Amino acid sequence: MESRRWHAAYPPGLANDIDLPRGETLAAMLERSIASFAERTAVTAGSESLTYAELGRLSTRLAAHFAGAGLRQGDRVALMLPNGLAFPIAMTAILRSGLVAVPVNPLYTPRELAHQLADAGVRCIVLAEALREALEGVILEAGVEQILTAPTAGLLAAIAAEAGAGATGDPAKRMTLASAIARAGELPAPVVQIAPADPAFLQYTGGTTGLSKGAVLTHRSVGAGVLQSLSWMRLAVDTREWSVVAPLPLYHIYPLQVSLITFQLGGVMRLVANPRDPGAVIAEMMRAPFLVFIGVNTLFNALVNAPELASVDFSGTGLVIGAGASIQQAVSQRWHAAGGLPITEAYGLTETSPSATFNPPGRNGSIGIPVPSTDARIVDDDGRPVPDGTPGELLLKGPQLFAGYWQREEDTRKALTEDGFFRTGDVVVADASGAMTIVDRKKDMILVSGFNVYPNEIEAVVAMHEGVVECACIGQPDARSGEAPHLFVVRRSEALTAGEVEAHCRANLAGYKVPRQISFLEALPKSTVGKILRRELRQP
Repeated sequence: MESRRWHAAYPPGLANDIDLPRGETLAAMLERSIASFAERTAVTAGSESLTYAELGRLSTRLAAHFAGAGLRQGDRVALMLPNGLAFPIAMTAILRSGLVAVPVNPLYTPRELAHQLADAGVRCIVLAEALREALEGVILEAGVEQILTAPTAGLLAAIAAEAGAGATGDPAKRMTLASAIARAGELPAPVVQIAPADPAFLQYTGGTTGLSKGAVLTHRSVGAGVLQSLSWMRLAVDTREWSVVAPLPLYHIYPLQVSLITFQLGGVMRLVANPRDPGAVIAEMMRAPFLVFIGVNTLFNALVNAPELASVDFSGTGLVIGAGASIQQAVSQRWHAAGGLPITEAYGLTETSPSATFNPPGRNGSIGIPVPSTDARIVDDDGRPVPDGTPGELLLKGPQLFAGYWQREEDTRKALTEDGFFRTGDVVVADASGAMTIVDRKKDMILVSGFNVYPNEIEAVVAMHEGVVECACIGQPDARSGEAPHLFVVRRSEALTAGEVEAHCRANLAGYKVPRQISFLEALPKSTVGKILRRELRQP
């Protein structure tokens, strides 16, 4: 597939390559948008909203606070927030300051959070206020120097109330985000020179050791991904009227990229705090017309089971995007039958920032063809290209590719071929046009509602239980989440129950990683050298 033969299948008007300006950074893009679209609404979250001018002013003040607190270019700042105004304000301040954003899942347990904070060397965290009491101890133990807490709603009112007031909390360790912004009004914003190759995000993804590792996404790689995704989105909609209903959490790379696309276009990002509440999502869809809607298979499935979806007006909608996991055909059909615009499926990975492949507008059921400026190969286990119709691992290369795993040179080396292609771990089949369909995953990763769950991490946690001899975890089909973890346990005594194992998992794993099914076995299948054979556990 070296010849990029899929270019022949590109729709009219789609260029083969993106034009990524030399020296372009996300910071420069944000500066342009703040200046050019000052009076437009940039973000809404419930009843609150920000114009681009307000986003610029508040993020400038927060950037000044970061500088006054001793943070310097390249330092890492974690964002552990649900969807709300705090996330885009903090993200914009970080990117404009030359700092590195480290998005963190607010559902993480103390164990998971401690690893990510320590591994990234986070100096400051912007944390949802509701999480502070439970997590403050582990955050400080991980060496984080400052905690800024933010309310789920009412941030603008809190900033106004803090104006002219004293600090809340110990400014050396903790204070509110509202106070940090309000009190920084007289501080100078940092002046930094940011290069395209500088890190913008440390986006954590699973690892074979059971511990997540940080993919280094640069200003250039994320900027390239934005332009690549935009190139095919423009085939479906007039991006000058961009408005997107975004119920997916911004700590995930897919909606995170959509937020940056929105800011580049001067559009409005309409955030929903809880994507697991179909009623709240539909209420936002009904509040005003929208051009774009983004979701994952499980969200679409939940929405089609809500009678209120029939009341949503899709007449002004031009694009509905499904990514993060394959869109099941049954869900797609029910969505369309309920009045929804046909779902357009895209495919990407954290390591591709996340642009990789796309379908023509309104098409799903496959991952489509590579985005512009992207090379792809499908190879066998020896790295040799396979014929059309033959399964092989998908390799990708392009300007959107990550810069490697944070402080993990060996993992980075293993992830890339000698000529710079990223090994996706996904097994695909291509047709004569280059369009691809995923048939399996080379890795044992489990996709739960679009989120990566790695068996090794679950097994490592379960193995800590004194009643467990050994265990193995696989993915099994699940009508609600696409896949769900199925745990097999060899126990020391029959006194150990599935409920006890589940409780242990809930104390140490985010909810979506907790095994949906727990089975007890006398022994696990193993190879002659003692390796547990997960493939045999998958057999009916």
